[in-house]
Amino acid sequence: MTSGTPAVPPTIADVARAASVSKTTASDALRGHGRVSGPTRRAVLDAAERLGYAPNRSARSLRTSVTETIALHIPEFLTSAEYYMSFVFGVAEQAARAGLNVTLLSSGHLPYRRGAVPQVDGLVLCDPVAEDPVVEQLMGSGLPVVTAERYVGDRQPTGVIWSDHDASMTELLDHLHASGARRPAFIASDTTGDWALTLQRTHARWCAERGLPELVSKAPFGSTPDVLQGVVRKLLTETPEIDAIVCAADGAAAAILPELRSCGRKVGNDLLLASCVDSSAMRTAEPPITAVDLRPRTMGAECARLLCEILSGETPKGTVRTLPINLHVRASTKA
Repeated sequence: MTSGTPAVPPTIADVARAASVSKTTASDALRGHGRVSGPTRRAVLDAAERLGYAPNRSARSLRTSVTETIALHIPEFLTSAEYYMSFVFGVAEQAARAGLNVTLLSSGHLPYRRGAVPQVDGLVLCDPVAEDPVVEQLMGSGLPVVTAERYVGDRQPTGVIWSDHDASMTELLDHLHASGARRPAFIASDTTGDWALTLQRTHARWCAERGLPELVSKAPFGSTPDVLQGVVRKLLTETPEIDAIVCAADGAAAAILPELRSCGRKVGNDLLLASCVDSSAMRTAEPPITAVDLRPRTMGAECARLLCEILSGETPKGTVRTLPINLHVRASTKA
């Protein structure tokens, strides 16, 4: 080849040769069609990535009904959360590995008329809320749907990736109790997804089992710092013996630190503080705040992975997988 001549782009035949499979198998694996085994599909995807293979999507879409696009739906209340951004990146990265595009759907700005079915191959729904009419519409679209966390509505998703929030909340409350807390308050989220409801049930059960008062206040998800600080001010005024606070929402624990200080409370000393969602705000707060790492980027990737496997026939419909999550103990709860 002479200098300056562009390299010939790799073809599907090159990918098949590199993966030691037929062109048909390579094509099925890349398109998510046919009964291709997991190891074979991964070998084809790895070969395509290694060679820099880029399929001609527009030509392929004319020949088949496959759009090679999946949609990701995020509730409106999540779009400002750090969790959301990490989750989206996880979905996008895993979809790209499978040769799929991702389009974003939000409850307030749907790119299709009411009652119509999105022109995609499948859907990922992040912590879907049952009373959301858009979620109900998407769940009834007839498309394969994988949810991050369980769906508490009537319909069953095609696949689920979920975490054991009952166990993680119990571990967090046990840690606070072991650190001396006897009047832990919970600032719950007012959303009705599986995550928020599970945390509320776990807190109620844990308090009942130990004969402790159930001190709970709810704050709208995405509340401003002023609103959250007002909730805390009311809690501490009405129940000054509170010795620990657990915040459900992403970023809430860090947002209430100024109010706790103005009330004369010393976090990590006479008051313990923890969050049900870890984030950069928890890690960089002063003191750093104990939090549950929900691993949002991995959650997004695993949702996309499961959807791709279901689309390819590699994994059966109805598959449910668990994503382990971790409690990170920091200075805010080391009384």
